[in-house]
Amino acid sequence: MIFQTQDKDRRIIGYWLLFMVAMVFLMVMVGGATRLTESGLSMTDWRPVTGALPPLSDTAWQAEFSKYQKSPEYRLRNSGMSLEDFKGIFYWEWAHRLLGRLIGLFFFVPLVWFWLRKRIPAGYKPRLILLFFLGGSQGLLGWYMVMSGLVDEPAVSHYRLTAHLMLALFIMAALLWTALSLLNPKPVNGGSKPLKIVTHSAMTMLILQLIMGALVAGLKAGLIFNTWPMMGESFAPDGLLAMEPVWRNFMDNAITVQFDHRIGAYIFTTLVVIILWLARGAPLAIKRAATYVFVTVVIQMMLGIITLVHEVPVFWGTAHQGGGALVLIAMTYLMHAQRRKEAI
Repeated sequence: MIFQTQDKDRRIIGYWLLFMVAMVFLMVMVGGATRLTESGLSMTDWRPVTGALPPLSDTAWQAEFSKYQKSPEYRLRNSGMSLEDFKGIFYWEWAHRLLGRLIGLFFFVPLVWFWLRKRIPAGYKPRLILLFFLGGSQGLLGWYMVMSGLVDEPAVSHYRLTAHLMLALFIMAALLWTALSLLNPKPVNGGSKPLKIVTHSAMTMLILQLIMGALVAGLKAGLIFNTWPMMGESFAPDGLLAMEPVWRNFMDNAITVQFDHRIGAYIFTTLVVIILWLARGAPLAIKRAATYVFVTVVIQMMLGIITLVHEVPVFWGTAHQGGGALVLIAMTYLMHAQRRKEAI
């Protein structure tokens, strides 16, 4: 990736935001591992400041474990769990929350420093403030999601989980777009109108695909029909429209959600192949970006199939979630390379 600007302030802030993109990407990965290890409900309260440290004594660990023993997850699923086993799931959730705190710290402190030193380029202060508040709201949304699994059933709302993941991905894409605008303020001349149309269509399809993937995760739909390319013995299994009213199937029916996620993958991959073909005569920057997208999609398809047929093991499931984030990064880079107007 070659950056245009030679402005020192734009470069340093752009690199800082790219570092934040990497941090949020890591957060998405750790979040996926936390979900797959069923660790997300191990911390039954939210202490933004005092919760930064794990229990540091046997007494503190026993107190934390006692709170967990009152939760629906312990009573209905993990009754009899030992303290040592509890520590295993606790540390995943604690690491996830700690990483969220570090992201906030690594964003806020440099932002204040750049602001006081008057190094933020004109027009970028409102964007950076908005990104900071979006990050804070992500923490609130995460706790709102966890709360849904601490009442009656030991499972978080798949709607809230989807909202939590999608906001994280939106923040990551917004950070990347802002960084690229700082580092590459001038748009690339070239790129046909059909290429731009297909690119925007593919991004729309990708967003829908990410939403469907989050619903698959929330409904644990990856644990059914662990065959590919067929779902069991047929391409379209029975039960796709079993719920009433019909629209509920697309949000609440695990069979339909997995089927839609598969179909979405086929449609999106087809659009990406078209993008690669249309980009043959485009400027080198756009051609490279289209290639990045194609490579990430091929990897993500392979990860998805492996994850499915092996019934969603933690390693492959986490890799698949990270793969989706990488595809979004590549698509954002491609769309930025094709933008019409010069960045501020």
